[in-house]
Parts: sequence; C-alpha cells; structure tokens
Amino acid sequence: MAQTAGVKPMTIAGRVASERERCIGMTDAEREWRKKWLKDQILSPNEPVHVEEYWKERTNPIRRFYRKPLDVLFDKLTPVLGANRAADYRYITGKLGLIAVGVLGIHYYFKYGGNDWTKKGGWRVVTSKPMVLPGQPGFPFKSERTSDSDYADRGFKNSVLVK
Repeated sequence: MAQTAGVKPMTIAGRVASERERCIGMTDAEREWRKKWLKDQILSPNEPVHVEEYWKERTNPIRRFYRKPLDVLFDKLTPVLGANRAADYRYITGKLGLIAVGVLGIHYYFKYGGNDWTKKGGWRVVTSKPMVLPGQPGFPFKSERTSDSDYADRGFKNSVLVK
C-alpha cells in the first residue's frame, strides 16, 4: 500500500516553496503563513527523539536471527568507529556477504549441476564453431565431430560405462 494511502501527495510548503514563486509576489496571508512555516522548521532542543532499540523487540524473529552476528560485531565496534560509520560498515558488510553467498551458489550450481547424459535438467553450454573467413588460417573449418554419434553426445562417450 502506498505511503499516502492512495491520495496524491502534496507539498506542505505550498506555492511559496519555490523562490521564483515568492519573487512573483506574496499576499500578506502567504507571508504570515511562510513566517510560521519557517519557524516550525527549527527543531526544539529535545528533538529528534531517539527511541532506543525499539525495532529489535518488534521485528520478525527470523530477521533477528540472521542479523544477530553482524549486530553483535558492530555493537562492539560502535564505540571505536562511531554510530554512523559502524552502521554504514554493517550495511556494506551484510550486502557483500549476500553477494558472496550468491556468487558461491551460482558457482556451485554451474560446477555440480551441469547438463550431461545422466540427467535431464541443468545448464547446457553449447559452443558455436569459430568464424573462419577465406584467406585465414584454418579455412575451411573442419569440425571435431567425425561421426554421427558425436552429435548430441552430452558426455556419454567419456563415461565409465562406455570404456
């Protein structure tokens, strides 16, 4: 659901948010409203209010579980690095960890999930013949496949069953 609950968002600053609009001219009511609005933008000494660790109590337990290792590490590093830098490093470390797990997963899938004669699924890597033009060495191109059984072999000839 949208943050505005389906209502088109409008700016609270109104027409006079733009300097160009203010230069065109403002009524006395607009000047008074803008003066109040600018005064409201000044924070009081007790703002912003920091609510200590409220999200940790209320979040999903699965999320708390997978965030726990980096939370513990960066809670100990926060006094050394500072709160903002520790939060940035925690975010970057988490993302790099997810990328590393993804790369390792893809590597595992391609290494052990290849398509050969023993299974129906998996990635099948097919190489096309190289482009050899007249006048280049290797023209005309001679295929490595010499018999009909070389086509659609999918590694069967290299298996221990054939040898």
